[in-house]
Amino acid sequence: MYRNDAVVPTFALIFALALFYMAFLDGQHVAALEGRMPEVLTVGQIGLMAFGMVLSLYGFIGLLSNWLEGAELRPGKHYPTPSSLPMVAGAVLALLLVAVSGFFARTLAFSSVNSYNVPALQGGLFAAMMLLMALMIAIYKKFFMEEEVLAEDEHSDFPW
Repeated sequence: MYRNDAVVPTFALIFALALFYMAFLDGQHVAALEGRMPEVLTVGQIGLMAFGMVLSLYGFIGLLSNWLEGAELRPGKHYPTPSSLPMVAGAVLALLLVAVSGFFARTLAFSSVNSYNVPALQGGLFAAMMLLMALMIAIYKKFFMEEEVLAEDEHSDFPW
C-alpha cells in the first residue's frame, strides 16, 4: 500500500462503536434476564469492549497519521506554511496544561493532608495532561517541523 488512506481507520472506528454498542446491549439483555442491573461485567462485555478499544486505538492512530503525513507521501523536502493559528493553539494548550497540572498537584496535596484519596479524579486529570501534551506534540509536528521524504528503489541494497 503506497497511499495513507483514511478508509480503513474510519471503518475501524465505526466497527469499534458497533462493538461498544453491542456490549451495551449485552448488558441490557443481562439486566432484563436478571430483573436488575448486575454489578459485574460479563465475559462477553469484557471481550467486546477490549476489541472495541483496540480497534478504536487503531482507527485513531490511522486518522492521526493521515492528518499529520497526508494521504500520499511525495519525495523531497516539505516546509510548513507559516501561520499564527498553530502558535495561538499551542499557547492556549500550554496554559490549559499548566492549569490542569496545578489542579492535579492540588489533588495530590489534598489527598496527602486529609488522607482522603480520589483516584478516579487523579487518573482523569493525569489522562487529560497526557492528552494535552499529545495534542501539543501533534500540532508541533504538523505546523512547525520540516519533513523530508526519501524514496528508495525496490531492489536496493537494504534487506527490508
